[in-house]
Amino acid sequence: MPADLAVIGLGPLGLPLAQAAVAAGIPTLGYRTGPEPGSLSPAELRRMLSGGFRPATDPAELGRVRTAVICAPTPRDADGGLDLSQVEAAARTLAGHLRPHTTVILESPVPPGTTEEFLRPLLEEMSGLRAGRDFHLAYSPSRVDPGRRDFTPVNTPKVIGGLTPACTESAAAFYGRLTDKVVRARGLREAETVTLLETNFRHVNMALVNEMAVLCNDLGVDLWDVIRCAETKPFGFQAFRPGPGVGGHSVPLDRTGHPGSPLRMVELAQQVNSRMPRYVVQRAATLLNEHGKSARGARVLLLGVTYKADLADQQGTPAQEIAIRLMELGAAVSYHDPHVPSWSVLDRPVPRADSLYEAAADADLTILLQQHRTYDLQGLSVKAQLLLDTRGATPTGAAHRL
Repeated sequence: MPADLAVIGLGPLGLPLAQAAVAAGIPTLGYRTGPEPGSLSPAELRRMLSGGFRPATDPAELGRVRTAVICAPTPRDADGGLDLSQVEAAARTLAGHLRPHTTVILESPVPPGTTEEFLRPLLEEMSGLRAGRDFHLAYSPSRVDPGRRDFTPVNTPKVIGGLTPACTESAAAFYGRLTDKVVRARGLREAETVTLLETNFRHVNMALVNEMAVLCNDLGVDLWDVIRCAETKPFGFQAFRPGPGVGGHSVPLDRTGHPGSPLRMVELAQQVNSRMPRYVVQRAATLLNEHGKSARGARVLLLGVTYKADLADQQGTPAQEIAIRLMELGAAVSYHDPHVPSWSVLDRPVPRADSLYEAAADADLTILLQQHRTYDLQGLSVKAQLLLDTRGATPTGAAHRL
């Protein structure tokens, strides 16, 4: 049977979409755009294959679907903007086999204007078809939060903006098969700017609370207690919590695609958040000094080197920079993470602790970078010689908090 849907890009954006489509009974084709992060367990793959999922390597198969969704990654380029090369490659692959009446949707994070000014010409030139007349073109922000169980593709509203009203309705008809609620934006640029706002909202608020962490440490104030109290306010406040840095696949955008229109607050937030790994290392060195030890030669154990709790994904994890800076100070760094069997920094393997409690007892300093569910933080706070908690997860008074 031909597939109804082609998901182009099977990384952290495309895999959840493919899983949701299969769960909704939609025959789905998966096409990789490269060595993307993100993988399925054997059990998950078996479930998807039995539900109508089919991996594809022949791009000609992309011309046999009614809907094609591009989920290619857009990492930062050398200038700090978004690298659209994988979106371009996906578009060229699709365009060579695009047929009339297909609905093409972009979900990759892109600056406003990308779908119409960058993607549309690629598709039209190579296919000989015209968007809005021969095929539908739309944008829908990806709203994936890896590891989250309370919000799924079914109960997370889906925003859609099309090149024309008919394009919007065609995309809405597709997503209506996956989600309980479809939200129609006025057009492509409005839908693209939703991504800009949602991503920057997270980074700006994290920057604020990270700055508060530094201030509160200087003042001798327990920020975690401040947040606990502040989040009881039923209006005008949303709780964010500090951490050792900001990881993940969504990057803040301080430009709208126009060099003369930077978002100054987002630019400042990037600077604040990018300083957090350095601040964690400074706190670590200070703690060691206060306990009569030097960072040089100190045994430092890092707990949790992924960017998010209970996941194996290391995209943008601050643990990398923290390990590098500790090594530069002369510390002997080791790590423990139940989701990461091996870890390298600067192409050098980092020793992995087999026994968490023994390693914490042996280390001069243990730094909790990620709060995995498997960690017994009460027991850890007893075993560790010196513990720096960057997540506020340990019991009050049991560790030094960020």
